[in-house]
Amino acid sequence: MTFGLLALLVAAGLAGPLVAACAPQAVPVVIGEIAAGVLLGVTGTRSIDPDEPTVAFLARVGFAFLMFVAGTHVPLRSAALRPAIRKGALAALITGVAATLTAVPIANLTGIHHPAVLALPLATSSAAIVLPQLAGAGEAPSTLTALAWVAIADVSTIAVLPLALDPARAVHVAIGGVLVTALAVGAFLAARTLRVLPFVRALRSMSRKHEWALDLRLSLLVLAVLAYAADRAGTSTLVAGFSAGLLVAAVGEPRRLTRQVRGLAHGFLVPIFFVVLGARLDLRALLSHPADLALMGALAAASVTAHVVGAAAVRVPIAIGLTASAALGVPAAVVELGLTRGLIDPGQGGAIIGAALVSIGVSAVGASRLSRAVAPVS
Repeated sequence: MTFGLLALLVAAGLAGPLVAACAPQAVPVVIGEIAAGVLLGVTGTRSIDPDEPTVAFLARVGFAFLMFVAGTHVPLRSAALRPAIRKGALAALITGVAATLTAVPIANLTGIHHPAVLALPLATSSAAIVLPQLAGAGEAPSTLTALAWVAIADVSTIAVLPLALDPARAVHVAIGGVLVTALAVGAFLAARTLRVLPFVRALRSMSRKHEWALDLRLSLLVLAVLAYAADRAGTSTLVAGFSAGLLVAAVGEPRRLTRQVRGLAHGFLVPIFFVVLGARLDLRALLSHPADLALMGALAAASVTAHVVGAAAVRVPIAIGLTASAALGVPAAVVELGLTRGLIDPGQGGAIIGAALVSIGVSAVGASRLSRAVAPVS
C-alpha cells in the first residue's frame, strides 16, 4: 500500500458524487463508486488489487463504518417505531416467502442446485443503502415501516446465510452473533450509567471546548472492539457495525458526533469500500454469457416483485417496497461463499451482483417517491 494507491482510491470515490450529481434523485452515490472500481479493478485496468492486504482491510473498515452509520439512522427513541416494527417484520416475512417461491424455478432453469443462493439475495434488503436514503424523510409511519422492514430483512438474512449455505459453521456463527450483541448491550448500559456522572459531564464539556472529539473516539473504540469480537467469533462485521450504530442511536448521540462519524464515513472509508467492491467484480465473465445476463434480469425483476408483494400484503405504499428492494451485503457474501463452495460459477456470481446493483437503482427511485410523499406541504 502506498500513498499513490491511496490517492487513486480516494479519487475513484469522487466518481460517486460526480455521477449522482447528474440525477441526484435517481442515481445513488454508490453507483459511481462501484463503477469506478469496476474500471480500475479486475474487469478493467487492474490498477487496484482488491486482495492487497491493506486495501482489503480498508474496505472491511469501510463496510463496518457503512453499517455503523446505518445503525445511527434508526430512530430507536421514537415512540412510533414499535408498531412499525410489527408491520416491517410481517413485510419481511412475506417477502422472504415470495422470494423463496420465485428462486426455486429460477434455480431449476439455470442449473443452480442450491436455491438458497438465489433466495437470500432476493429476500434481503440493505440497511446500509436504504437507511441513509431515508434520513431526510422524517418519522412518518410509512418511513418508519420502511426502516424497520429493511433492518429486519438485512439482519435476518445475514443470520440465515451460514445456516443455508455453510451449515457446518452455523452454530459457531450464531454464538458469535450472540456475543457481539451482548457486548453491545453491555456498552449501552455502561454509557447510559456513566454519562450522567459529574466527572464524565465535565470531561465531555472540556472535549467540546478543546475539540478533543472524545465522543467520536469512544464510539470508534466500541466499533473496533465489536468488530474484533466479530472477527474472533467468526461472525459478520455487519452485526458489529450495525450494533455499534444502534448503540449510538439508543444513547442519543449529540449532533456533533453525527457530523463527525458521517463525515469520516462518507468522505473517506465508505467510498473506499464501494470502490474495492467494484474492483472485485469480474463483469467480463458475466457479459460473455447471454444466459448469465438473462439470469441477472430475472433476479432483478424477481427481487423488485417480491418486495412489491410484501408492501401490498401489509398495505403500505408500493414506494416502500421499491425502497426496500436494495440489496448489497448479502448478495456479495452469497457470491463469495457460493464460489468457494462450488455452488455457482463466476458468471452466475456476476449475475447476482449485477441484479443487486439494479436493485440499488430501483431503491433510489422508491426512496425519492417516498420522500416526496411525506414531505411537508409549504
